[in-house]
Amino acid sequence: MIWMLIGLFLFLGLHSVRLIAPVWRAQVQLRFGVPMYRAVYSVLSVFGLLLVIWGFDAQRDAAVVIWTPPLAMHHVTFLLTWCAFVLLAMTYIPNNSVKNRFHHPMLLAVKSWAVAHLLSNGSLAHWILFGSFLLWSVVAFVVLRKRERQQGIESRPGSVRANVLALVVGTVVWIVFAVWLHGLLIGVKPLA
Repeated sequence: MIWMLIGLFLFLGLHSVRLIAPVWRAQVQLRFGVPMYRAVYSVLSVFGLLLVIWGFDAQRDAAVVIWTPPLAMHHVTFLLTWCAFVLLAMTYIPNNSVKNRFHHPMLLAVKSWAVAHLLSNGSLAHWILFGSFLLWSVVAFVVLRKRERQQGIESRPGSVRANVLALVVGTVVWIVFAVWLHGLLIGVKPLA
């Protein structure tokens, strides 16, 4: 468990720098250059993520069960993970309504993904992992939206074409992940 916690602290901590220390972040980027900052940030983030994965995997067999979710929660999880994949697609497809309105579809995707997994998993390790990501994404969204309102950044409408494209891309990637990749990468087949 300790390695997962260290990994979460490193990964989510790095992803919180722009929230809690934007001036320091800008100074470091100015001093060392943006490419060097991004390289170090990426390496440390990947290392943190690998610690999370390794630590979580070690806890799977010795899981402390908090609750046993009802079978119906798996259906809710499918719906919420589909929403997460569509929101993730909206992160990369410009001029869609969600990105233009809320500005941070990836944070919304993380929220949806985390809630989905909290609803269908009842072990302590799951709750620490997904609860951490949920808490981080909520705080990050609130901080960034408040900062944007203070800066006068406004929402604008998106295009129907971009919305449909994000819906199609997100759905296709979700199907591929649910049918094949989740079992291959995570070791759990959600459709089994």
